[in-house]
Amino acid sequence: MNAAAEGLAQVSKGQSPTWKSLILSDSNIDRITKKFSQMRGAALKIGQMMSFQDEKILPKELYEILSRVQNNANFMPRRQLDKVMAKELGENWESLFKMFDKIPIAAASIGQVHNAELLDGTKIVVKVQYPGVKESIDSDLNNLLLLLTASSLLPKGLFLDKTVANARTELKWECDYLREAKALQKFEALLKDDPVFVVPHVFDELTTSNVLTMSRMEGTEIMHLKEEQNTQEIKNFISENIMRLCLEEIAVFEYMQTDPNWANFLYNGKTGKIELLDFGASRPFPSEFIDKYRKLLTYATRDDREGAYQMSKELGYLTGLESQAMKDAHVDSVMTLGEPFRGSIDQAFDFSNQTVSDRIRGNIGLMVNERLCPPPEETYSLHRKFSGIFLLCARMGASVHCAELFAKYFALD
Repeated sequence: MNAAAEGLAQVSKGQSPTWKSLILSDSNIDRITKKFSQMRGAALKIGQMMSFQDEKILPKELYEILSRVQNNANFMPRRQLDKVMAKELGENWESLFKMFDKIPIAAASIGQVHNAELLDGTKIVVKVQYPGVKESIDSDLNNLLLLLTASSLLPKGLFLDKTVANARTELKWECDYLREAKALQKFEALLKDDPVFVVPHVFDELTTSNVLTMSRMEGTEIMHLKEEQNTQEIKNFISENIMRLCLEEIAVFEYMQTDPNWANFLYNGKTGKIELLDFGASRPFPSEFIDKYRKLLTYATRDDREGAYQMSKELGYLTGLESQAMKDAHVDSVMTLGEPFRGSIDQAFDFSNQTVSDRIRGNIGLMVNERLCPPPEETYSLHRKFSGIFLLCARMGASVHCAELFAKYFALD
C-alpha cells in the first residue's frame, strides 16, 4: 500500500517510477527492517544469511536492510518466557535453578539466551526458543521467495530458490535443540584433546527440543577484545587456529559448524583458549564430495587450471556448456581462492594486504548472470563458512601459515 501511494504521487508529478524503486523507498526500508526483526524465525534468518553476500551482488537498498537486520531481534515478554519454560521443564521449573536471570543476554533469529546457575552453583546459559518459530518457517520463506522473485530484486544466477531451500533445511535443523545438543556433544568429543578450542558442555536433564542448557563460556567476543588482549600476536593466534579448525572440519571431521558469525568465537584471556558457540547449523558432508572438493583446492594451490576446470565439472559447479567467459571467471575464482594456501609452508600469508576477496567478488557479477546450474547443495553452507573465515582473518589483519595448514590437513592428490 505504501508503494502504491508513493507510485500515485510520482505519477501525478509526471514521473515514471519503477517497481523496484517503490518497494525500496526509504520509508519501506525502515518498515521492512523493523518487520524482519519482529518476525524472527525465517524472515530474520534469511536476512542474516544473505547479509553475508556482497553489496555488489545485492541491490544496495536490500543489502542495507539485511545488514541492519543481522543479529537484531526483539526478545519475548516475561509472561511468554514463563509459559515456554513451564511447558518444557514443568510448572516448578524455577526450582531447578539456583538462579535464572529472566532478562536475556542475547536475542537472535530462533531464540534468546539467559544466564543461570545450577543448584550446585555451576554457571550455565539457557537458550530458549521463541514459540511458533518452527511452524512459521515454511510460510515465511514462501512469502519471502514470492516477494523477492516477483519484484526481480535479485539476479537469476543467485538461484534464489536453491538458497531458500538451503535456508529451509538449516532453519529446521536450528529449531531442533536436541539436534544441536548432539552436535555440541560431537564437537566436545572431537576437540577433547585440542590444545586451543573449548565447547560448552550440554546438561541433558535440562535440555528439550525447545530449551538448551549448557555450561557458560567466559571469554570475550573476538571482535570486542579487551585492550590488553587486542595485540597482533593474539589476533594472529586466533585467526590461525580458526583457519586450522575450518580446514579440519572439512577434511578431517567431514562435519562442520557452518555459521560464520564472528560472535560465535570467544577468546578467554585467562586460559588462552578459543571458546566456540552456536552449533545449530552443524552438518556432515559426504566423503565423495569432500574428496573432490579437496582435490579442487589442491589443483588451485598448484595453479592447475585444467585440473580445476575438470574437477569443477565433476562437482557440478559447471556443466561444460557455459560461455568461455563464464568458464574463465569460475576457474579464475578457484585459482584466487587457492592463493593463501600456495607457496612455502614456512611462510605466513598476510591477510592485511590480501586482495583475494576483492578479486573473487570482481567475477561474481558475470558468474551470477551466466551461471547455468546451481552449485552443489553442500556448497552453500561450506562457502559461507569459508568466506566468513577469510573475512575474519582480513578484519584481524592477521598473518596465517595457510600453506602449512593446507599441507597438513587438506591437500589431496
